[in-house]
Amino acid sequence: MAHFVNHLVTSYGYLALIALAFLQACCIPISSEATFALSGLAASQGKFSLAAVILIGTLSEMAGSTTAYAVGRRGGRQLIERYGKFVLITRSDLDRAERFFARRGVWAVAVGRALPLVRCFAGFGAGVLEVPATPFAVFNLIGTAAWVTALTMLGYQLGTPVEHFFRRFTLIGIVLAVLFIVALVAHRWHALRKEAREGQVGADTGPSVEAPARAARGGAHRAGRGPAN
Repeated sequence: MAHFVNHLVTSYGYLALIALAFLQACCIPISSEATFALSGLAASQGKFSLAAVILIGTLSEMAGSTTAYAVGRRGGRQLIERYGKFVLITRSDLDRAERFFARRGVWAVAVGRALPLVRCFAGFGAGVLEVPATPFAVFNLIGTAAWVTALTMLGYQLGTPVEHFFRRFTLIGIVLAVLFIVALVAHRWHALRKEAREGQVGADTGPSVEAPARAARGGAHRAGRGPAN
């Protein structure tokens, strides 16, 4: 992955940076670590402007995460409940994310956008959970700018050692990534099957306790909005 990203960045310049940053913020798990560290390295070699990398990377990632947010906001929870199984997401995952946002508020957006792996799904999750647009934009900018700046400066300051690191550990990284993905898919598949079995049992024995709980949450959410003008 690092070699592929490095080839794109060195061959297509800022255009590659824009495309990679947009996609990895839009639920496509491309390595942002490699993208911005190697872009910072290119800036240290005079191929890029350091300020341009940070600015373009931040804006492109903002565009990607905002696109994911809009899709999640428009589709809502029904989108996950209907199609989540195809990307190995369960209703329980959404419930946990809902509780996470409820405990931490909109700061969860900034935290999520600055965490590896989690960050590429943070925009979509915030949309599904109906985080208001303005707070989402503000905290999305905070988390995104912090992440992009930190990684770009790391590549810029360390220079050649960053390139050697990615080259030396590319094969090991691929093996570890494959093992991680296999384990993750197996775990998620098991969770989906378990939820499906529990849903079948609930259908056979009567209404589940989750439905009233969801209705209560929805009523509280609507009540919190106040009367419509």
